[in-house]
Amino acid sequence: MINIVVITHGEFGAYLIEAAEGIVGVQRDGLKNVSISSRMTLERVKEAVSAAVAELRSEDGLVLFIDMPGGTPMNVALPLARHIDKCAVICGVNINMMTSAFSYRTTLDFDRLVVKIMEDGRKAICEVKSLLMKK
Repeated sequence: MINIVVITHGEFGAYLIEAAEGIVGVQRDGLKNVSISSRMTLERVKEAVSAAVAELRSEDGLVLFIDMPGGTPMNVALPLARHIDKCAVICGVNINMMTSAFSYRTTLDFDRLVVKIMEDGRKAICEVKSLLMKK
């Protein structure tokens, strides 16, 4: 099974996991959330992310979901991910990406899962009113 670590500012990741589990079911194994707080030192952030990555590192693969490019979660995760063969750092996590990951992480191989997550995430980004007005 491909494991997942969600690393976000504040409790965004925890709430995203909760919402996605409400849609596709509880993920009992292979999932960790790391919430980054402005009250945490950079060293503490690095320790928390490093511990989650070390715990969930898997031969099947590891997906690190990050809330935004260029932020602390990404900057801490990238140096850890660079030394893991089957590891993706995916920025801009949304609920479509999370439900896709939860739904397919046991059936798709690592490369196909990463592609599926990215495709499903992009599909969720749209301005729906204009789509409805075309009909």
